Amino acid sequence: MTYPFIRTTYRRRMAALALDWLACYAIVAALSGGINTMSPNSSLYVLALFFIQVWVLIALQGATLGHRLFGMKVVRFEDGAAINPWQALIRTILLVLVVTAVTFDENGRGIHERLSGSVLTRS
Repeated sequence: MTYPFIRTTYRRRMAALALDWLACYAIVAALSGGINTMSPNSSLYVLALFFIQVWVLIALQGATLGHRLFGMKVVRFEDGAAINPWQALIRTILLVLVVTAVTFDENGRGIHERLSGSVLTRS
């Protein structure tokens, strides 16, 4: 038996992801002195900040900034409870790999959600 969750749309997922990525990009740009002065390694800094932001916020609150603004949260697939930090870490590592995040199953879950035992639902 799995938790009866309300699916979120692909459009909503991508909008939240883009917002989270742009927030990290803006932080790195501000810390490096502006967009025009960003170094070639800045994309790695954006990715690292994105990874840390997603892992910490999902582990502690169950949602990132983008998830909150678009009315979503991450819960355990089995019972709808909050996920633990290890599940959040697995989910975030696989999310950053991108391919696992854009491949969905019959429940509307990406591979990163299946392997971490989580699901992104409407809040």
